[in-house]
Amino acid sequence: MHFDLTSTSLNDQQETVARSLGLGARHIDIGQRPEEGHVVLADPEGNEFCVIGPDNDFLADCGFIGALACEGSQDVGYFWSEALGWPLVWDQDQETAIRSPHGGPKITWGGGPLTPKTGKYRLHFDLAPSIGDDQRTTVDRLISLGATRVDVGHGAVSWVGMADPDGHEFCVTTPR
Repeated sequence: MHFDLTSTSLNDQQETVARSLGLGARHIDIGQRPEEGHVVLADPEGNEFCVIGPDNDFLADCGFIGALACEGSQDVGYFWSEALGWPLVWDQDQETAIRSPHGGPKITWGGGPLTPKTGKYRLHFDLAPSIGDDQRTTVDRLISLGATRVDVGHGAVSWVGMADPDGHEFCVTTPR
């Protein structure tokens, strides 16, 4: 997972890159080409993020954090759309994206092939049951959509470890 930050002009993009570098980010090369119009950086802990150029119509109305870009299959995009009740706003060439009906950033999945998992994921979603639902009802609903329960090795905890259809871990917390 990584953030896609938007920009309103080339100057704005350059200022965001400069500010990020000043805060400890560094340039990284993931095979991007100059004509792609985005700059790929890593924060001080090595988490990558992109600063998207101003000509990106896909993220134009999303705000500064345009998207949370995730590795995942088309099926996992469908799963999260159903799980969150957010509509698909992109479904093309094995890539999917969803967005809250209230606006804000998009969550995108870039299709396969998936990188083999080599350890515990550092980033994951934490879901809270909807108002009126309990944790068990939420877990059962997610299982019916294709999720599985997973043991993440924390012993007795108040949350339930789960994995989406691609095997990416997430947690279902107790209602607030």
